[in-house]
Amino acid sequence: MTLLYELLDETMDFGYPQITAIEAVRLYITLGTAKAPVEEQDVGQLTSQITGIVDWRREGLRYRKNEVYIDVLESVNLLMGANGNILRNECSGQVVMRTQLSGMPECKFALNDKLNMDREAASGKQSAEDKKRRTVEIDDCTFHRCVRLGKFDSERTITFIPPDGEFELMRYRVSDNIKLPFRLIPAIQEEGKSKVTFNVKVTAQFDADKSATDVVVKVPVPPNTARTNIKVGAGRAKFEPDQKAIVWRIKRFPGGAEFMLQAEVDLMQTTRAKAWSRPPISFNFNVSMFTSSGVYVRYLRVYDKSGYHANRWVRYITRAGQYQIRI
Repeated sequence: MTLLYELLDETMDFGYPQITAIEAVRLYITLGTAKAPVEEQDVGQLTSQITGIVDWRREGLRYRKNEVYIDVLESVNLLMGANGNILRNECSGQVVMRTQLSGMPECKFALNDKLNMDREAASGKQSAEDKKRRTVEIDDCTFHRCVRLGKFDSERTITFIPPDGEFELMRYRVSDNIKLPFRLIPAIQEEGKSKVTFNVKVTAQFDADKSATDVVVKVPVPPNTARTNIKVGAGRAKFEPDQKAIVWRIKRFPGGAEFMLQAEVDLMQTTRAKAWSRPPISFNFNVSMFTSSGVYVRYLRVYDKSGYHANRWVRYITRAGQYQIRI
């Protein structure tokens, strides 16, 4: 309870937020009666962090290896009609960074944003490599509070002094020219009131040098299902009564591959005849080093007065959001 009182006392002042940076609060909170010894240098850091403009990063950080890890994580949302028409298709993404940088470096970060690259092309600053690459029109984006929004509005450049450790730099959304990682073609036929046959074909639409993992396809079946006879070209599939679906799991799905599920479902006789509502097929997957939106990291430049070199590591992961196909 004492800790809660201290948190409220330091983060709020007359009902207004005062200190919201976690690192600054962590240094300032004394954990109730168990007070940690505070050195004079720490007191100076506390003062600069509380009153300064960069309260999300401590001064005096030193690392033997200066490294930055960048994860571009995307979720693909798809709703496809039973006739094959796409009813909704968009991609939401986030850029997560983990920094181990010495000092107080300034970073400049850029994606293949269409507005930024068109501006560089008009001013003659665009490289020959960038001219050959695809641009992406980002609909909207939000940033971590370390990003200088004034420079982004005027120059379309993402400039910031990064927090130490892991943080989410930005979120974005793309709704045009989405490349779907999987194509699913279902064929369901009801044979009277006693049997339903399923033929589901899944095709990976990404390059052969990539692969998807943890692929799960949930094919709904009527609630009065009695028995199933299932055949699959890869992975394992079984009827799970609690989910009222045939669940098809594939650990690894190579790019360009195509697999088929065939199932015969025997139905129990019911006293009340009720039409099957046919819920949509749902899809889950993870694809590494692939983005459905086409977004990629153009560069990350690190500037520090000491002039050290920072290693950069970039990883792309695309996951299924609400990936559904009506039947």
